[in-house]
Amino acid sequence: MSKMPVLFIGHGSPMNTLERNGFTEAWRAFGQHLPRPRALLVVSAHWLFGATAVTAMPRPRTIHDFYGFPWQLSEFDYPALGAPDLAHEIVELVKPNWVGLDRDQWGLDHGTWSVLAHVYPDADIPVVQLSINALKSLDYHLDLAAKLDALRSRGIMIVASGNVVHNLQRLQWDQQNLAYDWAERFDDAVVEQLGREPGDVLRLLEHRDYKLAVPTPDHFIPLLYLAGLAAADKIKPEPLVRGYSMGSISMTCFGLGAEIELRKDATCAAKLPPEVPPDQTNM
Repeated sequence: MSKMPVLFIGHGSPMNTLERNGFTEAWRAFGQHLPRPRALLVVSAHWLFGATAVTAMPRPRTIHDFYGFPWQLSEFDYPALGAPDLAHEIVELVKPNWVGLDRDQWGLDHGTWSVLAHVYPDADIPVVQLSINALKSLDYHLDLAAKLDALRSRGIMIVASGNVVHNLQRLQWDQQNLAYDWAERFDDAVVEQLGREPGDVLRLLEHRDYKLAVPTPDHFIPLLYLAGLAAADKIKPEPLVRGYSMGSISMTCFGLGAEIELRKDATCAAKLPPEVPPDQTNM
């Protein structure tokens, strides 16, 4: 079996779940054109806590981990099955690294289902989430990603969901296609680094715009899983979609082994409801 692709998807606002725009149309194209996986392993920016764990329940719940959005979003359900066998497989694969089996605590958060609602709208592919261990160094995530590469030969598609640039304090919620100069510069630097040497992705920490683009690591760390998998496979990720939202969010998406050409200039990302302070949304 040939290796399954890897995706990094810039997920932006949870409102993308409900909207059809340039970005969500591209996500739909991913599901329509890429090979169908046995299951999905998702690394979401929104499961960040002090341990490495995988969801191991047969029916993961849909977690509504945000604030102030319309009721339609709070009632959205993504009823994909879990994959306990895959969770056990991951635990064994990454040893001596320890990974805990989460049988009843987490589920699928909006970093996962807001994207999969478009990529696989029928929710007919089992999904497992891998947590981001907040206590570990960035190098740890690169190394863990490399250990996960074997899953791709077993029919597992790995999806990382975050944002290259994610600064909620600088959002301009009423300008959905705005991009600050510093956001564009850092996003361009990421594309260049991944296209040159993904294994050296942590050189980006020295970029002059890193602290503005990545004020907290949660949305950046999923990108490290793409980079680590690319380095393990000795191939370069390709930008599939590029664009920005509300000034300080990059919606850039990458594919590894995806062999698909999509719009690199998608626009019209979902915007925030006007009454919601951007820094309180948990988006």
